[in-house]
Formats: sequence, C-alpha cells, structure tokens
Amino acid sequence: MSENTKNSETVKEPVMSALRTLAVERKGLEALSEAIADGLGKPFSQALEVIRGITGRVIVTGVGKSGHIGSKIAATLASTGTPAFFVHPAEANHGDLGMIARDDAIVTMSWSGETRELGGILSYSRRFEIPLIAITAGVESTLARQADIVLALPKAEEACPHGLAPTTSTLMQLALGDALAVALLESRGFSASDFHTFHPGGKLGASLMKVSEIMHTGDRVPLVEAGTSMRNAIMRISEKGFGCVGVIDRDARLCGIITDGDLRRHIDADLLSMSVDEVMTRSPKTIEGDTLVASALKIVNTSSITALMVVSDGKPVGIVHLHDLLRVGAA
Repeated sequence: MSENTKNSETVKEPVMSALRTLAVERKGLEALSEAIADGLGKPFSQALEVIRGITGRVIVTGVGKSGHIGSKIAATLASTGTPAFFVHPAEANHGDLGMIARDDAIVTMSWSGETRELGGILSYSRRFEIPLIAITAGVESTLARQADIVLALPKAEEACPHGLAPTTSTLMQLALGDALAVALLESRGFSASDFHTFHPGGKLGASLMKVSEIMHTGDRVPLVEAGTSMRNAIMRISEKGFGCVGVIDRDARLCGIITDGDLRRHIDADLLSMSVDEVMTRSPKTIEGDTLVASALKIVNTSSITALMVVSDGKPVGIVHLHDLLRVGAA
C-alpha cells in the first residue's frame, strides 16, 4: 500500500465515524420530532402552561451528563425571559433544597428515571406540592411515577459503538429543553431588546445594543449654525475630533454636514472665505437613538462614512463614530 493510500485511509476513517455518529443522532432527533407531533405534544403544552403559571423560578436538576444538559437548559431559559437556575441533586441533599420555594417548578433530567441522587428533590417536591416536570425515557420509572408531567423521550440508539456513552440521548434532552425555552419565549412575545437586557456582553450583546447607549451627547456633538464661516467650522471639526461637523438651521434641525472629504473636495477653492452653506452635504445620513448598533455599523460600512449624526424629530441629539461601534464589538 502506498504512502498516499495510507494517508487517505487515515483521513477517511474518522470522517466516516463522524458521519455515522451524526446519522445516528439525526435519527434520534427525528424520533423526538415525531413524538412531539404525536403523544408528547400534549404534556409538552402542559409543561409550558405550568411554567408560565408559576410566580417563582424554574429549577432544573440532573446528574452526570443529564446534569450538564440541565445546566445548559437552565441558562437558556434564564437568558430568554424565564427565571431559572440549576441545582445539583447532591448539593440539594446537603442544604440546597432551601433554594427551592413553593412557587417554583422543578424540571428533572434523567434518561433512565432511576437516578438515586434525585430522591431528595423528589420527596421535597411532593412534600411541598411543587410542580415536578420529568424529562426521561423511563416512562415506568420512579421519576415518571412521581412527576406531575412526564416528557417521555423516545428510545434511541446511542452513537457510541458500545451503546454506553450518552450521545444521542443527551442531544435529545438538549433539543427538548431548547424547544421548551423557545416555546416559552414565543408565548411571552420576548423580543430582541428583551434578550439584550439579559445578555449585554459579547458580540451578541453588542449587536443588540442601541446607539443611544454609546453615542456622544451634549457639548461633544460637533455642531455649527447655518451661515457660519468655514474658518470657524474647521476649528469645530478639529476641536471635537470626529472628522465632521453638523449644520443646524434656525429651528435647531440638522440641515447638512461637512466632513473631511468635503474639505478635500474644496481645497482648491478659497475655502476659508466660504460659508458652511456652500460646502455642506445636504440631507446627510442620520439615525435615531433606538437604532441597533449592528444596524448603525452596516450603514457606516455601506455608505463609506465614519460618523453618523443621531437625531430626534430632525434635531441632532448625539453622534456615533465608527470607532465607537467597533469598540463595543459590533463587528
């Protein structure tokens, strides 16, 4: 066998393994989708109504890989408008049951439904009549018998060749949790601005930030009145450092803008003897304060400009520079 053939086989084997894994997991998701369209749809809707009806939080719990999935589901719920957090069953048995209140609801993750560590939480939920939602494939399990609502996962083949490592099963748990979170999000009319409230950090948070949150205001805004000499306008451009100056009329409305580019285009003329009215660009690009930072960046890029005047009812209330947009991570 040639060296090239060996290398080809070396690459081919892991690729085929990956494709087999994805094929098996895809079948699991297809089975879950069919289950929701069939018998699982009713308890899914009931779980949605229970969570919407509580005044407390959603407590998600689970052990092992189910616990890791549960932690992610709790985070997704919390970031999409449903107050939630994860409680580890072992910690719950040693004092953290006190974190769970009567007005909460509990979502318990266990593929088999026979996880012994869940015993304390199950007893606690029954004692204080806290709604208990089970996500499990063990429809006849201890967990299923204790739960108020059972979201029964269909049996599925694990992608692991030994059928042991949780792969397809955890993917199905995660997908069902995501489906529940999105259904809750949609039922509440949760908007992009609401999402930003809970997710101000990172590129995603930056893209949902409003221009009003980062714009320069007050004396920082470079403005001159119509009729101002270009000598004074240039001084204002230099003073404010945005590479431009806005021109306002007698009603304080923005009627034009002068940029560094305008200065270069008039360099051969007797620029200093001219007024801003002769040089300014009329009807300049503007935005409003509630414009998303991501949208502002798109305008700046497509228009090949470096700054945007922010207006309200035609009157300038701020200015945002390309550097401001890049600094908050909107790119």
